[in-house]
Amino acid sequence: MKRWRTKANVTREELAAASNYSPDTIKSMEQGVRMPTPRVLDVADELCRAEGMLSAAKEYLQRERFPARALDFMEREKEATSVWSYETALIPGLLQTKAYARALIENRLPPLDEETVDERVAARMERQVIFTRRPPVALHFVIYEAALRSPQVNAEQLHRLLEVPCLRNVILQVLPFERAISDALMGPMVLLETCDHERFAFTEGPFASELSSDLEVVSRVTQRLSMIRAQALSPAESARFIEGMVDQS
Repeated sequence: MKRWRTKANVTREELAAASNYSPDTIKSMEQGVRMPTPRVLDVADELCRAEGMLSAAKEYLQRERFPARALDFMEREKEATSVWSYETALIPGLLQTKAYARALIENRLPPLDEETVDERVAARMERQVIFTRRPPVALHFVIYEAALRSPQVNAEQLHRLLEVPCLRNVILQVLPFERAISDALMGPMVLLETCDHERFAFTEGPFASELSSDLEVVSRVTQRLSMIRAQALSPAESARFIEGMVDQS
């Protein structure tokens, strides 16, 4: 984009004004720090007389609707026949309402532009087709109480957590504060299995994530998830726990 802009003698400030972004934002896009948006590419294409060469890049941008560190996991999730998830601080993405997802995504640091926020929220909502996929996918969620106590969790989100387990292929359990074991405080974990009976463990941190099919890693995550599930409330008890939170909200 910078090469086309320079060739056309268009200043960064001119491109910024035409696309309704700040010059610093355009600079970060040209340096690869921030992904260009479809709007910027279209405006730059016309302003720099690129004859469609810049606009054509939109196809590739739209494929990256998730953070780069989660792309491999998202691809495996599409093939999964079972998903077993444990979350410590956030409601799992598959269970999030649109409002909750937006509240998380639009408050990231460094901040995302509005188009990227919209794309990521839409992508997160699209993932939820997994609940009605055929053949059915077995889904098991365990959520630590801290995630439920977050200020972003409102009555709508709590009702969502009560509705989804009504599906026959979904189990949801709550791990209360008083039942937490040390392994439950080590962060979120996901275990998934594909139709080829491949098993993958996904662990996520604030700056790095890992998707592994290493048997030792998968075994270790399986053991931790089993211990956490054993300590969690039963599905019926979990529903009553969440209903109590709804009454208090």
